[in-house]
Amino acid sequence: MNTRPALLIALSCCLAACGSTPEAASSAAPQDAFFHNMAALCGQAFAGRVVEDQPPTDGNPFAGKALVMHVRECSNDTIRIPFSVGSDRSRTWVLTRTSTGLRLKHDHRHADGSEDALTQYGGDTLVPGTAQRQEFPADAASKALFVREKRATSVDNVWALEVEPHERFVYELTRPARRVRIEFDLEHPIPAPPPPWSVAPKQVAPKQ
Repeated sequence: MNTRPALLIALSCCLAACGSTPEAASSAAPQDAFFHNMAALCGQAFAGRVVEDQPPTDGNPFAGKALVMHVRECSNDTIRIPFSVGSDRSRTWVLTRTSTGLRLKHDHRHADGSEDALTQYGGDTLVPGTAQRQEFPADAASKALFVREKRATSVDNVWALEVEPHERFVYELTRPARRVRIEFDLEHPIPAPPPPWSVAPKQVAPKQ
């Protein structure tokens, strides 16, 4: 019996198996996959709603306001996401790649573009997380800022972002005795809002 064809088939299968190494078959690292999922939304805007606010707070700045996130600017290492609350365009979430993971910062501005006293706070990931969820405990600089601005209750803040492609995006804030979640509908993009206050208005040249 000629066994050569059978040997060739077996060898081909072996080579195919060798080519499918665990490294080649493995998916992207969780933080890279998460960043990719966020970048896939670039240019789109979505409406949101508060789904948790515990305990309920008086004077909630989100109550009765249109909540809109806009994945406005994307590069290889930074994604800027303005978050509009009604006509208030002071907030921008900034997601950045670092050498050890991801970083989330909050860029808060006044209407003239100047920085608010409470701005550039956030933190870095401490664990790999998943392609759908990343957590950002407050970093040392943010804790010092909160103490300086008499917001010491915020030193234990942990922010989280969640993205389920084509379904929802979630912004979450937790600390002892406090939990807020805002959910955005990714199934139905909406028109983009005006630029955030962090973007300088274009200067119109005077008429000659």
